[in-house]
Amino acid sequence: MAETEKGADKVSMSLSTAWDTVDKMATEFMELLPNIVIGAVVFVLFIVIATVVRKVVRNFTKDKKNANLGIVLGRLAYFALIIIGLLVGVAIITPSITPAKLLSALGVGGVAIGFAFKDVFQNMLAGVLILLREPFVVGDEIISGSFQGKVEEIEMRATMIRTYDGKRVIIPNGQIYTEPVQVITAYNMVRSQYDVGIGYGDDIARAKEVALDVLTSIEGILQDPGPDVLTWELAGSSINLRLRWWTRPDRGTVVKTWDEVLHTVNDRMAAAHIDLPFPTQVVLWHDQTEESDGDRSAQREGWPAGENPPEPRSIAGALRESRAPREESASKERGSQAEQ
Repeated sequence: MAETEKGADKVSMSLSTAWDTVDKMATEFMELLPNIVIGAVVFVLFIVIATVVRKVVRNFTKDKKNANLGIVLGRLAYFALIIIGLLVGVAIITPSITPAKLLSALGVGGVAIGFAFKDVFQNMLAGVLILLREPFVVGDEIISGSFQGKVEEIEMRATMIRTYDGKRVIIPNGQIYTEPVQVITAYNMVRSQYDVGIGYGDDIARAKEVALDVLTSIEGILQDPGPDVLTWELAGSSINLRLRWWTRPDRGTVVKTWDEVLHTVNDRMAAAHIDLPFPTQVVLWHDQTEESDGDRSAQREGWPAGENPPEPRSIAGALRESRAPREESASKERGSQAEQ
C-alpha cells in the first residue's frame, strides 16, 4: 500500500509540474499576443509596400531598353523590404532582441550563407552587372561556349537562350561574364566567306569575274560594303579563291544566303567550263622511273641530284630483289630442318 501511495504521489507531482509549465506558457503567450498581432500587421504592411515598390519600378522601366534591369531592381527591392519587415516584426514580438543583436546574428549567418551559396551569389552579381552594362539584350543572337542561339530571358542567376534547333539552354551568368561571348547581332551586318578551288589550268581572272557576278546577283547580300573575291592560296591540287560577302546578322538570312552562294557558284563555274578539281595525290615508288624519263642526274621528284644517280629499275625487278632475301632465308631454314 505504501509503495502504491508513493507512486500515486509521483504521478500527481508530474502532472502538477506539467500543468504549471503549460499554464506558464499560456500566460506568456497571452502577454506576447498583442506584440505578435502588431508584428504580424507590420510584416504584412511591409509585404504590401514591397509589392507596390516592385510594380512601380517595373512600370517605370516598361517598354524601355532597360526593362530587364527594372525587373531585377524590382525583385531586389521586394526581397530587401521583405527581409527588413521580417526583422522588424521579430523585434516587435520579442523586445529583448535588439537591432544590434539582429545585425550581429545576420553578420555571422551571412558569412556562413555566403560560403554555402558562393556560386549562387556569384551568378547573381554577374547577372546584375550584365544587366547594367548590357553587352547583349533579349533578342540578340550569341555564342557562349558550345551553345549558339537567341537570348530569350536574362535573369539574375542565369541567361536563357533558344538554340537554332529549338532547345532551351540555361547558362549561369557567372560563366557568361567571365568567359568570351560572341554577340552575333551586335551590329547590323556580318561577313561570311567560303573558299572555292579552281584548276591550275583555268583562267583566274575569268573565275573571279564569274564568282563576283554571283555574289552581286544574290538577294540578301549587301552591296555596301560590297562582296569581293580574292586569290587566297596556291594549294596542292587547286588555286583557292576566297569569296567574301556581307549580310544581315540574323541566322535565317546568313543560312539562306550561304545556300544560294554555294549552289549558284557551282552551277556558274560549270557553265563557264571552269574546273572545280577534287584533291589529288601523287605517290612515287622508289626506282619507278625509266631511262626514257630524262636526265637522272638532275633534281627530280623522289630522286636526289648528283653525278652518280642510281640506275633505273623496273617495278618488277625491284620486287624480285626485295623478295630474294626472304626466299634465301626460307631455303636455309628448310635445309636445317632436313638435316635434323
